[in-house]
Amino acid sequence: MSQDPFEQTIQALLALGGQRVWSLMVTLFGDLAQAEGQGIDGPVLSIVMSEMAIRPEAVRVALHRLRNDGWIASEKRGRTRRHTLTAKSRAESAAASARIYAPPDEPDGDWQLVILEDSGGASHDGMAKRGFAPLLPRVYLGAAQCHPPQDALVLPGDHAPDWLRQQIAPKVLQDEYRALQDVLMTAEKRLGSAAGLSAQQQAVLRCLIVHNWRRIVLRHPALPRKLLPRDWAGHSCHILVNRLLTRFPRPALGDIVAT
Repeated sequence: MSQDPFEQTIQALLALGGQRVWSLMVTLFGDLAQAEGQGIDGPVLSIVMSEMAIRPEAVRVALHRLRNDGWIASEKRGRTRRHTLTAKSRAESAAASARIYAPPDEPDGDWQLVILEDSGGASHDGMAKRGFAPLLPRVYLGAAQCHPPQDALVLPGDHAPDWLRQQIAPKVLQDEYRALQDVLMTAEKRLGSAAGLSAQQQAVLRCLIVHNWRRIVLRHPALPRKLLPRDWAGHSCHILVNRLLTRFPRPALGDIVAT
């Protein structure tokens, strides 16, 4: 017997890999309970995680890790335990959300080319945190609003030839973007509207869409479209993620309890 469209979509998203339980929880809390004062009760968390075929003992281990890391705080409310983000994790989630949930069709920005004095002037990780991607040793590209290190030579960018677009694209992630693009395109065709899903199914679907998008998009700087190939799969994924999250809005946590 063939699976229903929702089950097929969930299995396809889970098959993309990188689905560590603690990381899925980070995504779930960031999507459903990021604001101060919001939290997820234990029964609700159990319902959503079980929908992803995650065993209760794996949920307990992940919660223990996140509490030890200072990411999750838990408190007893009667017979129910409520889990919330800490102040630190809320701030980090908000910073990541600006990238994860950004509209895909924002106006394209200007860019700059930065040349460092020597190759030891800044690490790749340090430049990535500033928003720059490596082109050559000592040479980086980034959006015009990014702040380069002091004493770097900064040249404003104009036209970006195709060879530059191909060279600067995060090639290491191209296959991952294409795999996600295929799954999201199929999901968009396969699934109907939110009216056909329960609140817990919407929560699971959103969690897996955001999680697979988050684990790719946060691994490279945000570059202006002018610097990326015209057929870059990352942009197609961004559009699909935005459309699906709009079609399947966040459910109320109270509705998940009721299903």
